[in-house]
Amino acid sequence: MTPTPGSPTGAPYTDPSGTPPPADDGSHLHREQRAILLVLRAVTYLIYAYLIFVQIILGLGFILLLLGANPTSGFVEWWYRNLDRVMEPFRGIFTPIELGATQGNEVASIFETSVLFAMIIYAIVAIAVSAFANWLGKRMHRLDLEDRTYHERMAYERQAYLDRLSAERVAATNAQTVAQATARQPAAPPGPSTPPPTG
Repeated sequence: MTPTPGSPTGAPYTDPSGTPPPADDGSHLHREQRAILLVLRAVTYLIYAYLIFVQIILGLGFILLLLGANPTSGFVEWWYRNLDRVMEPFRGIFTPIELGATQGNEVASIFETSVLFAMIIYAIVAIAVSAFANWLGKRMHRLDLEDRTYHERMAYERQAYLDRLSAERVAATNAQTVAQATARQPAAPPGPSTPPPTG
């Protein structure tokens, strides 16, 4: 039988038992793995978004400290509170460098090296989280390719089985037609008998 165009293997499907291949319900082969990967990727994106927010807090907090922003201002006070939260694991690592008081509000300008160190650490963690998210995306893409190949193969095998079944039915119908036509054809009359030769 001629293979179905677009088949994955290019060879016709043959099943010695004659049973049809199972119908493809469209479900994923790796349903559990895919669900786990989706949850992990969602959690990874949340962590990555948090790390980006922390980097913004650290960066702007470093600038406010360097420029000697007035800590009595509502915005600066709120920002410093957030900065204290994200800087909790890094407090006391380095001694802040005072650059002198700024003009106008007499607030000391501080070069906070601990904030720079925290920015580097959080950046490294963010890069690692981003790489993990990319790996999860590639893994999910590979599972999707395996699912697509499986569904294409199942569709091809089922179509090949239906084609073979149809060809067998046509052949059986043709054979039955030929048998009926032969049975309806009248038998030829017997010819004249020839007398035996005399000696």
